[in-house]
Order: sequence, then structure tokens, then C-alpha cells
Amino acid sequence: MNKQTITINGVRYDAHTGMRLDIAPVATPSPKQAVASKSIHAKAQRSNTLARKHVIKGQPTSLKTPSIDGVRRSSSITKFAPRSTPQQPVKSKDDNIVISHPVQHAVRQKATPPQPSAAIQPSSKDIKTEAIAKAMHNSVHSTPPAKKSFLQKHTRGLSVASVSLAVIMVAGYITYANLPNLSVRIASANAGVDATYPTYQPSGYSLNGPVAFDSGEVSMKFTANAGPQEFTVEQSKTNWDSSALLENLVKAQAKDDYSTYTDSGLTIYVYGTNAAWVNGGVLHTIEGDAPLTNDQIRRIATSM
Repeated sequence: MNKQTITINGVRYDAHTGMRLDIAPVATPSPKQAVASKSIHAKAQRSNTLARKHVIKGQPTSLKTPSIDGVRRSSSITKFAPRSTPQQPVKSKDDNIVISHPVQHAVRQKATPPQPSAAIQPSSKDIKTEAIAKAMHNSVHSTPPAKKSFLQKHTRGLSVASVSLAVIMVAGYITYANLPNLSVRIASANAGVDATYPTYQPSGYSLNGPVAFDSGEVSMKFTANAGPQEFTVEQSKTNWDSSALLENLVKAQAKDDYSTYTDSGLTIYVYGTNAAWVNGGVLHTIEGDAPLTNDQIRRIATSM
């Protein structure tokens, strides 16, 4: 072994550079060979274009697609993905040439997802036609709104009218029920007497006519609903007390034929179908032919 070289497995290497020494040097073309090659390439090349007039019809020349890796594989090998079926060749305008479409490898087909096709936009004419058809369909099949009845149209007005009528009726009834009291107040104001209306009335009797008044006197007449009997209640100013009433009025008319009743602080004298009592400077008398009981007379007196 030379110190300048090293032999390993029969191959010599430079001891300093480590380069292999038994590689044949690349041949350098001589100047004559370079001139000869230039002269060859300087000549006009013959055209490789297919002369179609010499091509026989019915024998198309197909352009085969080479394999991706340039290696033919056996059909018995199943490890690799199956080859995709090539598309049918397409003939050009010239029937003598057949052009085959490029075929994408099966692995590339799996790796590349399919691209969605662009949605077809409808034309303006189709949009107008569809809108008109939809409007005609709705107009034919739409249900016309039901006509409202008179009550439905004027529900609010009828409600207001009903409430108003109810208020008027209630007010009228209250006015009618209190009409005697109102009449007595008016008569009292005109007569100058603090007169009152009895809240108790014997069954079968009612006020007959308006409340009459005169200077210092107010009178109310009650008649029987089913007969000619009647009695009158009069109220007038007085300065008598119960004793003066007994001496000046009761004994003067009934002598000793009278009865005395005391109720609610009142002294009531009853004689025949008449009665008299004094309350707050007002003389109250009951006169008439109505057959009133002593209990009814007492209740009239205490209700005034």
C-alpha cells in the first residue's frame, strides 16, 4: 500500500483528499469532433410534421399516456391502487387523428377532493315568470276575509252605549227612590221648616202627589193602594213642648179619649185615627181615615 493512497475493498482512495482514484476520466471532445457536431446541427432539419396525405384512413394513431413512474406493473399485483379507466379517445375534425384525454392517477384522485360545480343562476325572465305564477296561485287559492257583522264592527260603541244606559237606569232609579226626600227638602227650604220624610211607610200605602208646602208648613199625603183610605202627615214650626201639645191640641180635640206612648225619646199622643208629637221645635201630626195601628203610628214617628 502506498502512503499516498489507501485501498479499501479493492478500491483505491487518495490518503489526503479521500477521493476515489480508479474512476475513469471523462473524455473531452477534440476540437475536430466539436467542429463536426456544429456542422451537423447547422444543417436544416427535416420536418417531423405528419404528412396527412400519406396517412391511411381507418387506422388512427393514438397517443399513449406514459406511466407516471415509467415502470410497467403486473396486473396480478393488488398492493397498488387500481388504475382508473381511461376515457374514450375523442376524434378531431380530421378523422385521421385521435386525441386521448389525460388520465388522473388513482392516488391523486383520492388526495384531491372533487370541486363543487358552480350553481346555475336563473335568468331574470325565469325569476319574473316564477313570481307571476306564484302570485296567480295565491290569488286563486287565497280565502277572502270573512265579512264582519254589525255587532263585530261596533262592539266598542255598543259596549259604551250599554254601560251608559246602565248608569242612566241606576241614576234614574236612585233619583226616583230619593225623589220624595228631594221634594221634602225643596218644600222645607221654601216653607222655612226643618221637615223630614218618613223612612217607614205602612204596607199598602204610598205617597200621593207632590209634597205640598205653605209658609211655615209642609204636608205629605199617603193613600192606600187598594182603597180610598188615606192619611196626611203635616209638619209646622212650634214652640210647644209635649205638655203644651197635650193641653192645647190633644185635649181640645179628644178631651180625655187619647193614649200616650213613649219611644226613642218622643212622647206620642194617639186619639182615634189621629196622632201628634213634638220633636226639635217641629209639630208633627197625622190625620185621616186610614185605620193605622198604634204600632204603625209609633214607627212612623220614630222614622222622621
